[in-house]
Amino acid sequence: MSDPITPAISDRICQHMNEDHSEAIVLYAKVFGKTPDAQTAQMSSIDPQGMNLAVQINGETVPIRVEFDHTLKDSEDAHHTLIDMVKAARKGSS
Repeated sequence: MSDPITPAISDRICQHMNEDHSEAIVLYAKVFGKTPDAQTAQMSSIDPQGMNLAVQINGETVPIRVEFDHTLKDSEDAHHTLIDMVKAARKGSS
């Protein structure tokens, strides 16, 4: 799983996250996207610098950009970074 982050890899990561880890995406929006009122969220795309989320707040869809703390090298780096971010969000830190 060490592919460069191409549009196809972005789609694969987003599909996996949206289907299997929707609660993590809401945490990314709340903590790293600084939208504590986020009710639901979907990952629209991911690139080496960050991720784009579509966040539901009070019935409206709001686009949120979450920047990573480093430039991702590949899909494996994305995997580890997303896991680290959800662990940090669960601890309430950013």
